[in-house]
Amino acid sequence: MRRWLPALLILATVAFSVSVYSRLPERMVIHWSVSGQPDGFGSRVFGVFLLPAVMLALWGLLLVLPKLDPRSANIEKFRDTYDVFVIAVIAVMCVLQVGIVGSALGWPIQVARLAPISIGVLFVVLGNLLPRFRSNFFFGIRTPWTLSSETVWTRTHRVGGYLMMLMGLMLVVAGIVGSAIWFTVAIGGAIVLTLSILAYSYVLWRSEQGRP
Repeated sequence: MRRWLPALLILATVAFSVSVYSRLPERMVIHWSVSGQPDGFGSRVFGVFLLPAVMLALWGLLLVLPKLDPRSANIEKFRDTYDVFVIAVIAVMCVLQVGIVGSALGWPIQVARLAPISIGVLFVVLGNLLPRFRSNFFFGIRTPWTLSSETVWTRTHRVGGYLMMLMGLMLVVAGIVGSAIWFTVAIGGAIVLTLSILAYSYVLWRSEQGRP
């Protein structure tokens, strides 16, 4: 049942969007600047169906990729965690879709705040899940050093999980405060997170290899 929950979420989101289609303006806001100002518009067809189509394609891809991985047996070892990961990703996209449509209906929703908060929550969830991932070629922190050592993979994902949760909490706070600083947090955090994880996994690998 858990594996099919994303499909139910997508169907529910599409059903909601279609049910209010006639009440939507012909042109609706589909994008906001980092400061919260509308800066992108599209037809209601575009606003109602684009993101659900992306969600459906992404869900299909996430269903197929584990079967293509040469280490698919490892993915099966954390299959329950993987299913939660897929649900979390699709759920956040559904929330954003409802927010966009609701905003077009005149609901008191600030999508520019909803986005960083939702993505921040997703990062917190993924940070909690990350240490449970097992070595594979598609999901997780895949550096040459984590892929070559189970020990480096495990320790890197543990630290990476903490850093991802920290970044997620910072995004949530920025979204609640309503400051455009969330974009700086997202970009700066992504750079720091990536460089830190690369350096950490490399140092661990060198240490495991007995190199100075």
